[in-house]
Amino acid sequence: MDFTEIYKQTASLVAFSPGTHFLLTAVQDRLIVRRSDSFQIARTWQVDSTPSPTSAAVATSSKSKARPEDNAWITHAGWSCDSEYVLGACAKTGVVCVFKLRDETWKARIEAGSEGLVKAEWAPDGRTVLCFSEWGLRVTMWSLVTGAAIYIQYPIHPDRGYAFRQDARYFVLAERHKSKDTLGVYDAHEAYRLVRHFPLPTNSLASVSLSPTGNNLAMWEGPLEYKLYIVSLAGNVVGTFSPEPDPGFGIRMVAWHPSGMFLAVAGSDDKVHIIEGLTWNPIATLELPTRAPAGVHVWREPSGWLEATHGRGFLSYERIQAPFALPTSSSQVRSKGTRSAASARPGPTSTAGARGQSGTTQLAFSTSGKLLLVRSASAPTAVLLYDFPLARSSSPTAPSSSSTSTRNETTPLVPRLRTVLLHTQAVTAARWNPDPGRAGRLAVACGSQSVYLWSDEWVSEPEPTTGPEPESRIGRAPREQQGQQREDEDTEVAECVGVPAQKFATRDVRWAPDGKGMVLLDEETFCCAFEVEEEGQAGGPIS
Repeated sequence: MDFTEIYKQTASLVAFSPGTHFLLTAVQDRLIVRRSDSFQIARTWQVDSTPSPTSAAVATSSKSKARPEDNAWITHAGWSCDSEYVLGACAKTGVVCVFKLRDETWKARIEAGSEGLVKAEWAPDGRTVLCFSEWGLRVTMWSLVTGAAIYIQYPIHPDRGYAFRQDARYFVLAERHKSKDTLGVYDAHEAYRLVRHFPLPTNSLASVSLSPTGNNLAMWEGPLEYKLYIVSLAGNVVGTFSPEPDPGFGIRMVAWHPSGMFLAVAGSDDKVHIIEGLTWNPIATLELPTRAPAGVHVWREPSGWLEATHGRGFLSYERIQAPFALPTSSSQVRSKGTRSAASARPGPTSTAGARGQSGTTQLAFSTSGKLLLVRSASAPTAVLLYDFPLARSSSPTAPSSSSTSTRNETTPLVPRLRTVLLHTQAVTAARWNPDPGRAGRLAVACGSQSVYLWSDEWVSEPEPTTGPEPESRIGRAPREQQGQQREDEDTEVAECVGVPAQKFATRDVRWAPDGKGMVLLDEETFCCAFEVEEEGQAGGPIS
């Protein structure tokens, strides 16, 4: 992989444009746009975070312990869907500034006023800015086209209690009216006209998650009750789930399968329940294993490899023969350099919050739905990858014979533990590649001077049975172009890649939209890494 220089950033606000041609960065009170091919600065704006007179009066009456210069720093930044506009918001002063990429002099300013601001982001149309006020008072939709504002009162959560359908037609918002949980469905194409408004079966809503098909919503109770509801956009409760016996604590993670036909649910008991989308009943339960059984691929990070390579180059994981006892958090207390699992950042549908560090910390399906990633606080250094067999049998590359189709349709869905990745430090982030053509590629960060890559799309080149093993890299031709391959170690590879910098700890990793590069984030700095196209490989160099 090729790495860029190290650049400054604030609050981890670094994002590729939707077309991957530009990179947006926030540095204190300034927005910087760089070209992704040369990393030369294309645009830069200073966000005027001077509060409105009302906000200034409220801020004067309240005592703030933050430094005055910190109050002016950008807290939210993002691209519009067509990369025409960027926004930078300062929540502490209640100001949102919008700039146009093609016109450096054009700008718009939104002042939140006395209700304050906790979050600002783009709507899917790229011409509307959503502003969530403090204390759950309201969410405001500001239109850049008309300059008008639309208000919706009493949202429950500004970070996880809402969703847009994939076609951007409908906006669903969890609200609380008269101490009751309710849900509003709004038509985003008609100035957010209210379409439906109905009560919810929850007593204290923790979060909502809209299915990829946009037909159903998964919603669950707070931290003290393990209960899941499936509600249609018409307001009908089509399914409920509560395990027996009651685990005692609530749901922490929910992840939809990309097809919308399955739902993975996890709590604090290290169990993942797979629910199917016809009857909304559980069809499988995955428990965190203490040992990797025979047939599972176990990859372990080599000890001391960073010191041996001086943080440069790459090295393959060590292959461990299964069965193998998996390390747990209690067994790693004596290990030096092991970070606390508290540094792991929960996903957008996580409700772990301030609850104890136990149970599942991440659930994520790959883009194709063939693999399920599971991370647990009980094993903070491990990443578990499960095969999702039904998704594989229904893929277009599956055999087309009638006997095979009949066998696949009658085979029950039993996700199987396929791979375990073990690291010397606690995993802080793990992301699937968003590109459907690279759906089987995974990037992992552990707060060290490196990034870890795994792929199930590597194919070994024909070599004589004697002699050294050929050098392998993630990024070879997909297996579809190489013919049918064996479903074993020849179809996957795991590598440790050092970041060539003197002082850098990869705490988070984010893929570019095209899946060919990624952003590596430290606390106050970042760099980018791009895969190297090998000679004869389709695609050409990245620009």
